[in-house]
Amino acid sequence: MPRAGLDPAAVVAAAAALADETGPAGVTMGLVAERLGVRTPSLYKHIDSLADLNHGIAALAMAEAADAIRDAVAGLSGRDALAAMCRAFRDYVLKHPGRYAATTGATATGPGDPLALAGERVIGSMAAVLRGYRIEPDQMNHALRTLRSLLHGFATLQAANGFQWDADQEVSFTWLIDFAHRGLMSMSPDSPS
Repeated sequence: MPRAGLDPAAVVAAAAALADETGPAGVTMGLVAERLGVRTPSLYKHIDSLADLNHGIAALAMAEAADAIRDAVAGLSGRDALAAMCRAFRDYVLKHPGRYAATTGATATGPGDPLALAGERVIGSMAAVLRGYRIEPDQMNHALRTLRSLLHGFATLQAANGFQWDADQEVSFTWLIDFAHRGLMSMSPDSPS
């Protein structure tokens, strides 16, 4: 009989917390079981495999990031929305580096997969911000990939203490936002060539 209070969501939450402490590679069924105060075989009543657990971490992280971005950009537009989105994304990665790392390369099993649904929410919020820049529909995927690359690179480098010179990281991040804003403005159909 499964332990009272233990369910798939509780197992994934414990694994996600562990991933933030150790990185996704440090998550094992044994360590998660220890953290939950159960024996490892007990986890298999809730999670099929370590791969299933890692998929759950990625889906949780994507859903949390989607909520953070949605909440940050609500009621904003233009550069304000862009800055709020960028900061929400970066702040999420800094707070949850392990669970965010689990999203990189994670593949949805189908359209109803929670990972796919959460990913659509992230993309939807980002696309809403970009529509404020009047990005042409045929350019939207390129704009989304470019923006995600900028944010992913900065946030993961900062989370890994990759900026080890004395320039203020907040000033650099504001510079990144301004850089993205100017680039997006130049993509508008009204922009002078």
